[in-house]
Amino acid sequence: MPLSNRPTLTQYLIEQRRRFPQASGTMNALILDVSIAAKAIARAVACGELGDPAARELVAAAQSHAPIEAPGEAARPLDLVSNEIFLRTAEWSGHLAGMASEEMAQPYRIPARYARGKYLLAFDPLDGSGNLDVNVSVGSIFSVLRAPDEAAAGGREVRDADFLQPGTAQVAAGYAIYGPMTMLVLTVGNGVVGFTLDHDLGEFKLTHPDIRVPDDAQEFAIDASNARFWEPPVKRYVDECLAGRSGLRAKDFNMRWIASLVAEAHRILMRGGVFLYPKDTRSPGRPGRLRLLYEANPIGFILEQAGGRASTGREPVLGVRPAGLHQRIGLVFGSKHEVERIERYHAEYDAGTDRPYVSPLFSERSLFRPEALI
Repeated sequence: MPLSNRPTLTQYLIEQRRRFPQASGTMNALILDVSIAAKAIARAVACGELGDPAARELVAAAQSHAPIEAPGEAARPLDLVSNEIFLRTAEWSGHLAGMASEEMAQPYRIPARYARGKYLLAFDPLDGSGNLDVNVSVGSIFSVLRAPDEAAAGGREVRDADFLQPGTAQVAAGYAIYGPMTMLVLTVGNGVVGFTLDHDLGEFKLTHPDIRVPDDAQEFAIDASNARFWEPPVKRYVDECLAGRSGLRAKDFNMRWIASLVAEAHRILMRGGVFLYPKDTRSPGRPGRLRLLYEANPIGFILEQAGGRASTGREPVLGVRPAGLHQRIGLVFGSKHEVERIERYHAEYDAGTDRPYVSPLFSERSLFRPEALI
């Protein structure tokens, strides 16, 4: 452990592999590839408007891959560059049968000149990129799945269906967050660990060996501008939080909203809380706003491995069987008891057994007592 008693990511992965002598080391090598991609993206993000000379050559190549053209979500140049960094970093090593990205319409096929491997990599190369203009933390999210044997052996190219596995099938997941520090947060199914990039050495070092989410919390994160579209269970939960110490919950809550999923998840991992981006009535045919494969599943896996809970509001998100590469879904995650309360409110509402809804703003202890309006 050079220069300190903190193991590097490489040392940590070697130590973990020693616990499982039968392991081939392929997963370790894949995670190291992802960490290299994260370092390159961190540099590109840090350069900002100055521009990263190393990234300029990637722009033309990035534009050759079919991007998703979602309304209001046109890819920014750095989204495409980050996508290209992931592809180039992970395609050559022989660990993957294919990749899928939020920025690409179809799965990415490993070039014929490279060997195939037994894993699939799904990723959001630059989550929250809309915050770059105002210098707010952004990140990358990734999920590792097992590939079907035929695709892993090179007998056929990967298909959409190969990636349509529930979140419970993930073998690893993580995110990199690019903020005042660059961190890599990782789970391989036995808890959650966090590494901080030592820029002098160019290595991720273990700084958070056992991340746990508190069961209870006094913070919630939701986009309040959508309040008019929320379902009654969500209104009920948020209003109870806003009522504070004088309300049903008998404690004050703080409200947060960063509009960067990685930043929201990281805050909750570090100090607890709950995040809600639920299904709403803006688009009745759309079950949510976040993408299941690239956002909800990996973040859900990380949160549950840290002792938290992740849900659609009505069922565990990790149990949802994806129907398409870019399927969207509602997502609620964070401190276990808060998410369970939100699930209970949805269950009561769906069963018609919830209590008559009265906003806490009009409770007896409020300044806005109904009789005062007569």
